[in-house]
Amino acid sequence: MSLRLLYLVLLRVLNLLLLLGRSSASKDVELLVLRHEVAVLRRANPTPRLDWADRAVFAALVRRLPTVLRGHRLVTPGTILRWHRRLVAKKWTYPHRVGRPPLDDGVTVLIERLARENHRWGYQRIQGELLKLGHRVGASTIRRVLQRRRIPPAPVRDTDTTWRQFLRAQASTMLACDFFHVDCAVTLQRIYVFFVLEVPGRSVHLLGATTNPDGRWATQQVRNLVMDLGDHLTQFRFLVRDRAGQFTASFDAVLADVGIQVVKIPPRCPRANCFAERFVRTVRAELTDRMLIFSERHLRVVLADYVRHYNGRRPHRACELRPPHPAHPVADLSYERIKRRPVLDALINEYEQAA
Repeated sequence: MSLRLLYLVLLRVLNLLLLLGRSSASKDVELLVLRHEVAVLRRANPTPRLDWADRAVFAALVRRLPTVLRGHRLVTPGTILRWHRRLVAKKWTYPHRVGRPPLDDGVTVLIERLARENHRWGYQRIQGELLKLGHRVGASTIRRVLQRRRIPPAPVRDTDTTWRQFLRAQASTMLACDFFHVDCAVTLQRIYVFFVLEVPGRSVHLLGATTNPDGRWATQQVRNLVMDLGDHLTQFRFLVRDRAGQFTASFDAVLADVGIQVVKIPPRCPRANCFAERFVRTVRAELTDRMLIFSERHLRVVLADYVRHYNGRRPHRACELRPPHPAHPVADLSYERIKRRPVLDALINEYEQAA
């Protein structure tokens, strides 16, 4: 212990003699560095962490210290020199570099659309179609855009029909029908409303409202629907309904005469008729649960106004937030619209800018 104490005393005396030979400016710089190191150590938890401001201070001050003292800092001299080179490099970095301009967002969307609508088109085929539309894009750029969108190349992209495509194709020829009831506010009389929904366009047909919906009444309402649809009826092949007693054999026969097959949902499975059930939820949430109905005549007037709004003005998510049959012009916010023209029953697609 005595030898160690003697060693420390001699070491401090030698350091004092060395300090007497140094200039005051060198001592001041060392004090600043030591104080900054102490500040870094105090806020460190659990290990010292240096941010860009600390690195700048050390890189500027340590170069003024003697060579012997540079090796006893929190960082090595090589680290200090690397920080200094990084600061110099940032000073002489030019922000405006000449290179390939970024691809416009509209062209990126168009590339994705062409790839999804034409499964057999490769990169060069899409490049040629874009050139016809006035966009000069390289094949490598098209490949990079499709890879970013997780769209595989043409041979892999040309696969069999997916379940989503199959179900959507089936839904494009479907009708759905159902009943919902409304209780009058004064007499508490229950009124049944019969409607039919076109699944492809989500437009609804209000067939009638009555307090006694028997089989004869339902059959007459579907006859009226067949007459109202006219030639538009040829695009439908199926009608989905539940197993209620109002749907008799004569009801199915009227639809079979015009080429529409009736599909019955399983017992106690209302979700199988999901499109009609969703309309019932909508009309209850937006109309019947928010106002009092006093009579059957009042209900007919209210439902007629609502169906007019539902088909002509209310946006639908299944229709890209557009009404089924818009009663007013829909604003077109795109400046350059691309129009697709199918050839040979959509076996080949041609694209051009719409007028």
